Amino acid sequence: MAERSLAWRLVASAVLWSAVSLAGAGLLLTQLYRGSLERSFDARLAVYQKTLAGAVALVPEGEAPAFDNAGEPRFNLPLSGWYWLVRDARTGQVTAASRSLFGEILDVPEPPADGTVAGSYVVGPLNYELRLVAQRVRLIGGRELDVAVAGNADELKADIASFRNRVFATLTVFAVGLVLATILQVRLGLRPLDTMRDGLKAIREGRASRLEADLPREIAPLAEELNALIETNGAIVERARGHVGNLAHALKTPLSVMLNEARADDGPLGAKVTEQVAVMRAQVDRYLDRARMAAERRVIGAAAEARRSLDGVAAVLRRAYADRDLAIEVNGPADLKARIERRDLDELVGNLMDNAAKFGRGRVRATVAAEAGEASARPMIAVTVEDDGPGLPDGQAAVVLARGRRLDESVPGSGLGLNIVDELVEAYGGKLAFETSDLGGLKVTVRLPQS
Repeated sequence: MAERSLAWRLVASAVLWSAVSLAGAGLLLTQLYRGSLERSFDARLAVYQKTLAGAVALVPEGEAPAFDNAGEPRFNLPLSGWYWLVRDARTGQVTAASRSLFGEILDVPEPPADGTVAGSYVVGPLNYELRLVAQRVRLIGGRELDVAVAGNADELKADIASFRNRVFATLTVFAVGLVLATILQVRLGLRPLDTMRDGLKAIREGRASRLEADLPREIAPLAEELNALIETNGAIVERARGHVGNLAHALKTPLSVMLNEARADDGPLGAKVTEQVAVMRAQVDRYLDRARMAAERRVIGAAAEARRSLDGVAAVLRRAYADRDLAIEVNGPADLKARIERRDLDELVGNLMDNAAKFGRGRVRATVAAEAGEASARPMIAVTVEDDGPGLPDGQAAVVLARGRRLDESVPGSGLGLNIVDELVEAYGGKLAFETSDLGGLKVTVRLPQS
């Protein structure tokens, strides 16, 4: 469901892009700060190294340089992490070293032969990581010495880690704010779609005939096209109704004339014509009714309250069967609506409840309820009519649905009620089912699309 949400897609893409971009920015800032800090640390070590190289150049070969540690007392503290040494470039022998080395050996990489200062990380005594700068110094007389100074890299790492934590904490707060702003932006941006949805719902429920909302110019053309579609649909339905009426008038009058003429003829031809004209009139009525229902089914906004129809039919039946001890029970919420014309729903439940009253022994129960379908299916409402009569024998559902067919000829009727119900249900995309009621008689359930 989330993958099918436009809002979810917009927010998810914004969050993903923000996370990637901010994480990249944090790493880039950390690397830039690391480089800047290393250059600053190397510059500090380079000052000590050049001071040491100058002291080395002033003393004769074999003597220790008069190096006052350049104001850094940690060069005198044993294994402090701050060291210097002087090494003969040809023999690799250490000629002088800081007191802080305390007899340990510092593994100094060979510096460039051209005399440039090189920086690197090395492992020192006690396995401390050191930042080291070294330079090859050429003295008068041809002597070459490697002069190196190293400082504790833990200070450098701690500073970099502290900066990294501050950067990512700041970017995290910024990311949260950005996500909230994105959610707000998406909600505000998609609000016109909610307005359009509410407008279409009002049209479907029959509370409005067109979209009248003030929409942004990006989706206003869509609303105009929908209004044009609704108007076109209404015009088509009205034309269909007109054509149905015209066809009914055009066919029924000639059929009536033929029927009257045939009745005046007492011969076999007149009887045959009378019989066939009656069949033709029944077929014309049937298909005109189906055409009318099909046209009404396509009316956008057709909606009827099922409980209202049940209550209305129940009131009529109580008066019609006042001479019988007829108990009619109506249940269900009053706000459930079916996607059907009101008069068609009245006819549908009227036929079902009238049959229940006729064939029952005195008790009728009518119920309306909502039915939740699958996530992809449209919700339905179920209208159920039950009685305490003899019920319907197995395999007789097709018989009672046939036009003019009746199982009990002792009860007055035309045999058209359930056939009309079946055609109405089919026309509106519903379903009809017969079951045995817990009252002892027949239970008829009609399922219609919910509005």
